[in-house]
Amino acid sequence: MLYLKEANMEDAEKEYLFITSTPADENGFTNPGAGCSKDEFVNAILPGYINAAKGVGLQEGWVPQTECFLWDDGAIVGVFRIRHYLTKALADGAGHIGYGIGKEFRGKGYASQGLKLAVEKAWGLIAEEELYLSVHKNNPASLKVQMKNGAYIHHEDEQKLYTRIKR
Repeated sequence: MLYLKEANMEDAEKEYLFITSTPADENGFTNPGAGCSKDEFVNAILPGYINAAKGVGLQEGWVPQTECFLWDDGAIVGVFRIRHYLTKALADGAGHIGYGIGKEFRGKGYASQGLKLAVEKAWGLIAEEELYLSVHKNNPASLKVQMKNGAYIHHEDEQKLYTRIKR
């Protein structure tokens, strides 16, 4: 069974293994935990994820965001980041939802199903009428995932397409 679960201390071991196997920046999805030690993950990064969802201890200019892991039964297959609202920089850039699927799980429909779950969760957190997302032009698989979930291309620049999903 596929489900999203917010970052939590109980699943720290599996979350740590997934985060440290994910690149620091891949197709625009940033991972501040890449290459961290287990101690650093458990004592700093994971509590940061949990606090960010509550809007606690945010860096200047940052917004609350919920880090959710995509689980398939007992294995984490992806991670989805849902920003509760947008600054101008986020509205012009990354948008409300970012995601990454583990390399060994790609091409199996996890991104499409995970984004569907993330969009459902986002509507409970976000008051706007549209969700903002972005995708690198050299990542047609991710664009296809977004389009399958009701996105349309709003605009583009040299490197990215900016999509929207209506409520």
